[in-house]
Amino acid sequence: MDNQELHKKVKDILYSLTGITLSENKDIMIANRLEKLKRNTDCKDCDLNELLNEIKDGKYITEFINTFTTNKTHFFREDFHFEDLRDRVLPEFANNGQEIKMYCSASSTGEEPYSMKMTVKEASTQAGKQIRSSIIATDIDTEVLQYAANGIYRFQKSSKEFPTWLSPAKYFKKRIQKGLAGDEVLIKVKDELKQGMTFSQMNLNDDVYPFDTQQFDVVFCRNVLIYFSMDDQNAILKKLFRLLKIGGTLYLGHSENPQDLINYTQRVGQNIFVKLKDFN
Repeated sequence: MDNQELHKKVKDILYSLTGITLSENKDIMIANRLEKLKRNTDCKDCDLNELLNEIKDGKYITEFINTFTTNKTHFFREDFHFEDLRDRVLPEFANNGQEIKMYCSASSTGEEPYSMKMTVKEASTQAGKQIRSSIIATDIDTEVLQYAANGIYRFQKSSKEFPTWLSPAKYFKKRIQKGLAGDEVLIKVKDELKQGMTFSQMNLNDDVYPFDTQQFDVVFCRNVLIYFSMDDQNAILKKLFRLLKIGGTLYLGHSENPQDLINYTQRVGQNIFVKLKDFN
């Protein structure tokens, strides 16, 4: 089997398991990750076609998904979304005393949900009262979920990853480790930041999500829809939209849009949409 056929087989398996669509210009990435897959399955000398056949038959599925999913993220990515959460959404919950329930889809290594939680903490300080919150964060990749649950990150002291309106020292403990380059340190999430936070595995392409209708006040679905076809993006958005309360906020990535939901939402900022009504 030549590389072209092998790569098509990878794409077909990935789509069948996750709904993720790989574009035509991913040959180098696929080749590199096939080598990683051999390492992850402890199958260094295996024939790749035979290995893929085993995956099609139900073996090594977790290893395959963990190898071929992309996990690019950082703290406070697209920070204007967190400023909107702090300034527009959270004051209402400070005033009425209700718990804000939030969902972070495709949470990767955890920087996004922890950024959400830090934003709640900062809004509480700003309001002078505690805002109760819960965050459910899901991803299809079990390795990144464990990474997120551990809450230990590499951080460069010269980095501008965190916004000026909070101090990382409030939420992380520095850990000393030899061998880190330059001004790099390890930081560990403080236990108080993990309170009310749940990490669990879920596939956005599943027909049914394990949540109730209108369960959440806020849904983050950012920079993940781009890995799906337009039709599948639309289907995922509709499933997520059912989870959002009327008046709740949907945050999307910079190159994503609400598609068929546009008439059921009000745009209140850059890729920020408030749910006005349910669709049929």
